Amino acid sequence: MKRNENQTPTIQVMGRMFSLLNVLAAHPDPVSLKLISEQTGLHPSTAHRILNDLAIGRYVDRPEAGSYRLGMRLLELGNLVKARLDVRDAALAPMRELHKLTHQPVNLSMRQGDEIVYIERTYSERSGMQVVRAVGGRAPLHLTSVGKLFLAHDDAPRVRAYAARTGLAGHTRNSITDLPVLERELAKVLQYGSARDNEELELGVRCMAAGIFDDQGKLIAGLSISAPADRLEESWMDRLQATATHISTALGHRG
Repeated sequence: MKRNENQTPTIQVMGRMFSLLNVLAAHPDPVSLKLISEQTGLHPSTAHRILNDLAIGRYVDRPEAGSYRLGMRLLELGNLVKARLDVRDAALAPMRELHKLTHQPVNLSMRQGDEIVYIERTYSERSGMQVVRAVGGRAPLHLTSVGKLFLAHDDAPRVRAYAARTGLAGHTRNSITDLPVLERELAKVLQYGSARDNEELELGVRCMAAGIFDDQGKLIAGLSISAPADRLEESWMDRLQATATHISTALGHRG
């Protein structure tokens, strides 16, 4: 259903929040509570209460008492959306070509906290493989090929912190649940510039992945091929890496 831009939010506090953010967006400098109240029609105490909650979430900054401006969290979210859209746009056609070669699912994933999120997938029913991770699905970093790429680009203290937070919980008998083993695996990922999942997330499914980098040389996504364990061909790795490099180049990477 097409969204009507003139629709009014059904939850009153959401409508008030949107009006507050719109007022702040219209002013390049911090805005006083008095002016915000006048331009939104909200009572100062109501506006103050909502702005205080937005400040807790970093959606609004309070540079000094009684004045407000848009917060850095909005910039972070905006950059995240931009990165996803740009990566998806650049990756979709190359992903389709790679799928034609392998006849297996080709996945585009990004990191979000301690998980990867699947943001695009090309596959066909002829692959004969159950699709276990739909677009929008999530999975732990250490159990996936793309997740290992991201962990390999973290420094040692961050990897140890990740292990402490997650406990390196496993999903199958092949899952890596021991930190020293994971660290050795990540060293190989850095050495070869690619990563693998050997039935660590789902029994019967293996994956291989290569990284996608932006114009600043930052790893922003991973491209992976997933296939039944007995059908994943090592010869696909060269083409996978070449495809990931092609996408990175389209994003301005000059590695």
